[in-house]
Amino acid sequence: MLKDLVRGALTLVGLMPRPDIVTRPAPEQPEEMRDGLLYLIAGRSGPKWAGFLCPCGCGERILLSLSQERRPRWSVDADWFGRPTVTPSVRQTDGCMSHYWVRKGRVDWCRDSGVGKKVGG
Repeated sequence: MLKDLVRGALTLVGLMPRPDIVTRPAPEQPEEMRDGLLYLIAGRSGPKWAGFLCPCGCGERILLSLSQERRPRWSVDADWFGRPTVTPSVRQTDGCMSHYWVRKGRVDWCRDSGVGKKVGG
């Protein structure tokens, strides 16, 4: 994919930080998710869910609703390079207790996040 090649080249020469997470379209929730990928799971009128593995490394599958009819809900905007920005923050209320923002593909940990921060922490 051209975008992946350009992003990789810009990262290699130091013009862009290496993203922790990039987006991938998915027709349905993948059985096996890969670290560092945020899957935009399709609905009838566009992405309905965002799915990814918790960036702390605990292995928890995160599913965020993108539906306007559901609460809570999130939005995901990805730039041309596939680097997602997730709004609002993501907070695990059990398990690893991670709390973080995803901004332009980078994971920004909140002070009240749980232990085990693998990426950026």
